Amino acid sequence: MSDAPSGPYVIGVDYGTLSGRAVVVRVADGAELGSAVHEYPHAVLTEALPGGTRLGHDWALQVPADYVEVLRHAVPAAVAAAGIDPAEVIGIGTDFTACTMVPTTADGTPLNELPQFADRPHAYVKLWKHHAAQPQADRINRLAAKRAEPWLARYGGLISSEWEFAKGLQVLEEDAEVYAAMDRWVEAADWIVWQLTGSYVRNACTAGYKGIRQDGRYPSPEFLGELNPAFAGFVAAKLDQPIGQLGEAAGTLSARAAEWTGLREGIAVAVGNVDAHVTSAAAQALEPGQMVAIMGTSTCHVMNGDEVAVVPGMCGVVDGGIVAGLWGYEAGQSGVGDIFAHYVPPTYTHERLTELAAAQRPGEHGLLVLDWHSGNRSVLVDHELSGLVVGETLATRPEDVYRAVVEATAFGTRTIVETFDRAGVPVREFVVAGGLMKNALVMQIYADVLKRPLSVIGSDQGPALGSAIHAAAAAGAYPDVRAAAAVMGRKREAVWTPDPEASAVYDELFEEYTRLHDYFGRGENKVMRKLRAIQRRVAAR
Repeated sequence: MSDAPSGPYVIGVDYGTLSGRAVVVRVADGAELGSAVHEYPHAVLTEALPGGTRLGHDWALQVPADYVEVLRHAVPAAVAAAGIDPAEVIGIGTDFTACTMVPTTADGTPLNELPQFADRPHAYVKLWKHHAAQPQADRINRLAAKRAEPWLARYGGLISSEWEFAKGLQVLEEDAEVYAAMDRWVEAADWIVWQLTGSYVRNACTAGYKGIRQDGRYPSPEFLGELNPAFAGFVAAKLDQPIGQLGEAAGTLSARAAEWTGLREGIAVAVGNVDAHVTSAAAQALEPGQMVAIMGTSTCHVMNGDEVAVVPGMCGVVDGGIVAGLWGYEAGQSGVGDIFAHYVPPTYTHERLTELAAAQRPGEHGLLVLDWHSGNRSVLVDHELSGLVVGETLATRPEDVYRAVVEATAFGTRTIVETFDRAGVPVREFVVAGGLMKNALVMQIYADVLKRPLSVIGSDQGPALGSAIHAAAAAGAYPDVRAAAAVMGRKREAVWTPDPEASAVYDELFEEYTRLHDYFGRGENKVMRKLRAIQRRVAAR
């Protein structure tokens, strides 16, 4: 720990897919002084509930009590690692994966904690990568297009099965008893703030991107009733709540949460936020045209713009969705690091495959991959799509497929960037954050495929730092998030630059990737959806 300057301090807590990380940050300069990680004891439930109840295909659930354990363990451990006096902590901020939904009673108790619902899958948290609501998302999209709903364009023409309404409709239609008992349908980003403060405030970010809230309104009861008559009152009865703006205080730390964390009761608790969106502040990338790619298990692409525009397949554009005064755009890829891990054979490691793949030249392996192993978030917004490897022979080696998969995710990112450019929302700088920025092969391939320099965030803990920056603003240490980010954030510019020779080969491969992308993804060949339908029918027998 540095001797000067001293406190005050803030804490950022980043809730990821498998763990929560707490970071202690000095308000004066953004120095990260100590951190700690707590793994979720139940991880991600994809096969069965803790009691043994089996789950269906494409389910991904979590246990909300695991999130509280992060506050109990990671926050005190981070404070101890920093060697600071907890009395000097003036605020705490949190971020979460999204869209991650918690069904609760009126007082915030998760339904899975009620004995009568402990064995009911729909009573548990639906993690962001729960894709079993795709049929509901399809119906929402068809009806919205038929009715020419004005909000649909703000989401690039399609909403996702990952979002609040599709997942909520699935609960209603598959377990009406759980739906009836559910007083609140709460983003996990807001639920954890509820636990910290004792009051429930919806954050403007997830309400806009994942909750289809545009211009102060949600989809109408008439629209929702046409989907299902029992769904007409969904917004008023279970979703609507006062909106908190990003960087503001949602409340103050309650006595109960102070006991959990070891922090002072009454300090500022920032309005909840999303891991990707808070990272823009940490990377000092809040100006229009600075696209931040948070690359890890999945990738989220966020960027600000001066004006609202329609970008096909974007995950949304929200006024103030990232920072006040600008339109925040979001896109993303549902699987990136997850896909890499899928192709690591038992006798290999990521490090060994990276070493072998790095020895190859672009195009040497003769493969082309569609990176849809977890569906497509942008620009097709279809989680019924699946992965594809073309060109495999008996001579194909694990490192060949591994490199081709990395290239495919880069092609997916290029598809997103070019879609934004064509829509009149130009990407002027590409900034990378997240765990994958440590992989030199991945970064060089992305620079070569994108044909542009890559800047990188100057922190290994971007979301947690971003949440700490929001906490500093919420505590009044800075007038707003922009001012806090200018001092506490950090970025290294143009760390990776493209190799023109490699880029030329990737141009050829990207042309073929686009052919496959459009052939399988835009409806000419529906074999991927047909296979999913057969799979579900057979599994249901």
